[in-house]
Amino acid sequence: MEARSTRMTIVAVLNVSLFVQAGYGQTRWRIASPDEQTVVAVRLAATGNGPWLSYEVAYAGKPLVGPSPLGITRGDQEFTDGLRLVDAGPLKTIDETYTMTTGKRRVCRNHATEQTLILRNAGGANVELILRAYNDGAAFRYRFPDQSGERYVVTSESTGFRLPAEGRVWAHPYDRPSKYTPAYETYYVNGAAVGTPSSIESGWAYPMLFCTGDRSRWGLVTEAGLDGSYCGSRLTAKASDGVYQVRYPDAGEGNGLGAVEPSGTLPWATPWRVIIVGDSVGDIVESTLVTDVSPASIVKDTSWIKPGRASWSWLFDHDSPQDCTKLKAWVDLAAAMGWEYSLVDANWTQMKNGTIHDLLAYAQSKNVGLLFWYNSGGPHNSVSEKPRGLMDDRDIRREEFQLLRKWGVKGVKVDFFQSDKQNIIQLYQDILRDAAEARIMVNFHGCTLPRGWSRTYPHLMSMEAVRGEECYSFDQRFTTEAPVHNVILPFTRNAVGPMDYTPVMFADNVYKHLTTYAHELALPVVFESGWLHFADGVRPYLDLPEAPKTFLRHVPVAWDETRFLAGEPGQFVVLARRSGNQWYLGGLNGENAGRDIDVTLSFLGDRRCTMALIEDGKEPRTFRHSAEAVTAQDHLEVRLQPYGGFVAVLTPGR
Repeated sequence: MEARSTRMTIVAVLNVSLFVQAGYGQTRWRIASPDEQTVVAVRLAATGNGPWLSYEVAYAGKPLVGPSPLGITRGDQEFTDGLRLVDAGPLKTIDETYTMTTGKRRVCRNHATEQTLILRNAGGANVELILRAYNDGAAFRYRFPDQSGERYVVTSESTGFRLPAEGRVWAHPYDRPSKYTPAYETYYVNGAAVGTPSSIESGWAYPMLFCTGDRSRWGLVTEAGLDGSYCGSRLTAKASDGVYQVRYPDAGEGNGLGAVEPSGTLPWATPWRVIIVGDSVGDIVESTLVTDVSPASIVKDTSWIKPGRASWSWLFDHDSPQDCTKLKAWVDLAAAMGWEYSLVDANWTQMKNGTIHDLLAYAQSKNVGLLFWYNSGGPHNSVSEKPRGLMDDRDIRREEFQLLRKWGVKGVKVDFFQSDKQNIIQLYQDILRDAAEARIMVNFHGCTLPRGWSRTYPHLMSMEAVRGEECYSFDQRFTTEAPVHNVILPFTRNAVGPMDYTPVMFADNVYKHLTTYAHELALPVVFESGWLHFADGVRPYLDLPEAPKTFLRHVPVAWDETRFLAGEPGQFVVLARRSGNQWYLGGLNGENAGRDIDVTLSFLGDRRCTMALIEDGKEPRTFRHSAEAVTAQDHLEVRLQPYGGFVAVLTPGR
């Protein structure tokens, strides 16, 4: 169960909120974060010159998001102009702690200042603008407070984000609808100028990382708290005057099924529009704001939820999930490496050389849990891989989950959603709720972006929504893109939630990799995912030298703490993650030139540790291993090879 302690305090409005005019005639409001570093200012215009309702965000005394439009339109009412204030609610301090099963840290704090503005349009209808200022960001959402069983439709939002004029962005285009897309798997632009149009007319996908021109302030735009009452959104392809606006799904998504515009009964709230802020890019990497604003866990007993590592046969043998004999070799790999799971991928219902029950019995004898792949469709996709037609119907899905529980299956990988429309967002929620009832863990593939669901549904182990190492099997471009791609992802995609990248490939697949062996070895530390699916074949892991093999046998996937140590998106990154009393460090070089790394070990506190370091050897595709005693006063100095990396394990008391 998610442990929480909550304190909600009403504070004096005048302490943090600035009134330009008294009473209901006021036109400006200002709320500050608990540490007063993040300030959200809202303006209600007296005339229609420009947006009637707008906001801006400053951090540490400097503007970060400039005056940006607010407003929302329903099919029956507009809440964009002619608005007047009905009431400005009291400021509230939100202060709660909660625990996560997976993620950047186990114990998180949701700490913010909140205020709700109630606005009325010319037709007499009300809308609430709920504002929050966090020490590491800002969030806001709209809410229709009236009571009605009638169903209403939101046709558009005016919501926008005016990014710094001289700033840079790291983002990736939202894909056009197709048989396999959208799936958040396009490549990121690396520090493009603010206002650069997306190469795809569908727009820009969340998250969008950005910085000021002098790189003294950083921000990331995304959304959270999305549930089946709304569609997933994205940002427009073009940013007029630096303003990226919210837009809804394309009609063709999900085979054209489902409404583009969200609908619901009242009261009804939108997802949170989230802006993470900081004076370094490390603040973005360490933030838990996406889960902070998300609903609390619905799972009371989490004892059955077990993050872990898994062998995975499909990438090196696409037909292996249909062959019991072949799959046993991957079960043996998991057992030999001490990994908890083995994933049985697409088309396992067409098994030869034995049955699925033979495989289940074999895995049980090896103390390895099995994870089963499923097609999410249904009519919303045309992908033929099986089993399909078992996840989109509630009764069939619930029966299937209960059958899996009876068989002893530990979790499912559900694939090919291809839509951010409301009907598919609801399907995700339904799968998660029914899986929780059956005590089945879940991983989504061919899917949308994480939006804080790992807090609400702690059995959600991971989500794809990334171009990962499976692409070595079918995308020649991935070879040259992967090194820089890998050092953008920690600052963008993986900053907002778990990422099933399927890492650690030593052998070459169809297309070779340029990344070094130590680069590959570092990916499980630099990337976070509650299930870690290893991408390589059996022999490349079993034939490893002892030091890297031992590392892969023991590397955790659930972390107590995460620290950003060094890095620049698109260049390099060094992260430290703690599991129990051990620290794991991982570093990646995304450039084709060597780089010297020098990071302090001050996070060790008063502990003396033995540091086991694995880096690239002198010969291509080899390792070098060393060990030494270190304290908080020491520095780690490593020479990263071109496209190279390193890992270090720091164990106290030795």
